[in-house]
Amino acid sequence: MEQILSQTKFADPASDKKPLIISGPCSAETEEQTLATCLALAKTGKVDMLRAGIWKPRTRPGSFEGIGTKGLVWLQKAKELTGLPITVEVATGKQVEDALHFGVDVLWIGARSTVNPFSVQEIADALRGVDTTVLIKNPINPDLELWLGAVERVQRAGITKVGLIHRGFSSYGNTEFRNAPMWHLPIEMKRRLPGMPIICDPSHISGRRDILQDVAQEAIDLDYDGLMIESHVDPDHAWSDAKQQITPERLAELLDGIQWRREHSDKAEFNSALDKLRAQINQIDDEIIQLLGNRMKVAEKIGQYKKENNITILQTNRWNEILDRAVKKGDKVGLTKEFIVKYFDAVHLESINRQNRVMNEQ
Repeated sequence: MEQILSQTKFADPASDKKPLIISGPCSAETEEQTLATCLALAKTGKVDMLRAGIWKPRTRPGSFEGIGTKGLVWLQKAKELTGLPITVEVATGKQVEDALHFGVDVLWIGARSTVNPFSVQEIADALRGVDTTVLIKNPINPDLELWLGAVERVQRAGITKVGLIHRGFSSYGNTEFRNAPMWHLPIEMKRRLPGMPIICDPSHISGRRDILQDVAQEAIDLDYDGLMIESHVDPDHAWSDAKQQITPERLAELLDGIQWRREHSDKAEFNSALDKLRAQINQIDDEIIQLLGNRMKVAEKIGQYKKENNITILQTNRWNEILDRAVKKGDKVGLTKEFIVKYFDAVHLESINRQNRVMNEQ
């Protein structure tokens, strides 16, 4: 297993090695389905590790909740036949023991467990004294502290080989995605945990096959260290998450269609041009910060006038006027309404805080 990982970015995220590719069925259903899928994946020559759900935490009772421990025997057989390492999700200490007993190489903690510190701690306690690799999916809700907390609990149990899985975040209402990617959150995790590998799970972000390729490409563009994509020999009749699974043959096509990119280049001409452009960005950022500082000083003066005339801080009509004007001007220079609204929301909140401080000074 270590030899296989050493050939991928997972072993050295700063290297130009290829990303780690994990694939397999959402659920191990039968021995025949598990082996047929795993053998077909191995035949593509594009998969580094096999996966299958053994225990399935379902939102509603009555759904298929996994085949249980006997599925580990099938996966173990798939490992023997293909020579590829295997990985499963664990949610309890007993599941950790069973997975290790049947030779599972990599364990992952699912989103529904990451959200619960009690569950993560139970898993961490079961891992004490074990030399294995553990991947931690983001919690269902967009809470980076929970994700970081899960990493810390596992590391404090003595596990040194820890990685992250980005599978998207639950959001209320209908969206393009099953789980909103919220790319800025895993990017922030990469910033806070430099050097810790992170792989993307396009299957759970997409929830459907037709956008898997786009999500996978975006992850690679953002320098992820690998992909975990669900695959099934007969996805339309899968017992769980049928809409987001693809055949091993389609997986091979998808991987062939990705434009693989590197974080660095040794070309002097490229690096020189990049340095010049980055210097321009730094100069523009400096100017923006200076202008924002000037804007806040004006906001404080407005706060002082409002205080002297006993006027409220928030005046909705004025805020709508600012926003409408900004959206129109932004459109003329290619800035989306979504970006403008988010940006001005942050600026407006800071202005309110400044005015609030002025108006409540004694």
